[in-house]
Amino acid sequence: MTHPSRHVSAEIADQPSAWVQAAKLALTERVHDALPERGQRVAVIGCGTSFFMAQSFAYLRERAGHGETDAFPASEFPAHRSYDTLVALTRSGTTTEVLRLLDSLRNGKGPRTVTITADPDAPVVELVHHRVVLDFADEKSIVQTRFATTSLALWRAWLGEDLTAVTRQGQAALADALPSRALESAQFTFLGSGMSVGIANEAALKLREASQSWTESYPAMEFRHGPISVVGPASTVWVFNSPPPGLLEELQMTGAHVEASGLDPMADLIRVQRLAVARAEANGLNPDEPRHLTRSVVLS
Repeated sequence: MTHPSRHVSAEIADQPSAWVQAAKLALTERVHDALPERGQRVAVIGCGTSFFMAQSFAYLRERAGHGETDAFPASEFPAHRSYDTLVALTRSGTTTEVLRLLDSLRNGKGPRTVTITADPDAPVVELVHHRVVLDFADEKSIVQTRFATTSLALWRAWLGEDLTAVTRQGQAALADALPSRALESAQFTFLGSGMSVGIANEAALKLREASQSWTESYPAMEFRHGPISVVGPASTVWVFNSPPPGLLEELQMTGAHVEASGLDPMADLIRVQRLAVARAEANGLNPDEPRHLTRSVVLS
């Protein structure tokens, strides 16, 4: 069966190239002036995919020794807490929860605000002190792929990481054959640790959005505390980062198919994105137009 060209497939394929651009942008004075200073107390907010990337942002900044960093869905931001800088991650720059929160912080002694967005003319840019625009990573598809990982690449490079090897792994992930057991599975569990907890959450969301698959996600060490009971021979368990000691042996007993590639989690996410598109098309779905979803949630 042949399928029409998908926006999402083109955007998935462009990710390694976009990461290179983001890494260069991260070294500019404009980005340095916009993003939080070392030692500041920082909150990163987002919705959906952007919230999951915010989870990875927070872990990475703390690991790099830059200071305390928390991640929140925009709708759950604790206004009673004190932060030096708030970073709003939003592809469209139109998401209602993000705009409402930023608007509420404009008056008074709120934190310094920054947005990372894809649209330089979006409403969000009028509500913040600083903006970082990744217009080269914008997307036509409803589901986020390129913008999410490119924003993460920007953050990682800004924190001092060399993404050369990660980009090379991302290119390889575009060509790797997808595992047949995963294409046929009825249930998926994604596990992460550290930075990849957010990536595991995003992987589950991507497969759920695009292909209507039954997916779950957990910190890897939490998987034994109940969730392992749902997996079996019809399951795929996808592990980002190195599996905790003994986990692979326990999974072997369940009969589940296990994916533990050892790739950098950002690169490995490309394989999940491709899997989501393949499963959607195999089920007669259009991954560019997921059921009940729009490109941005704009509430009345």
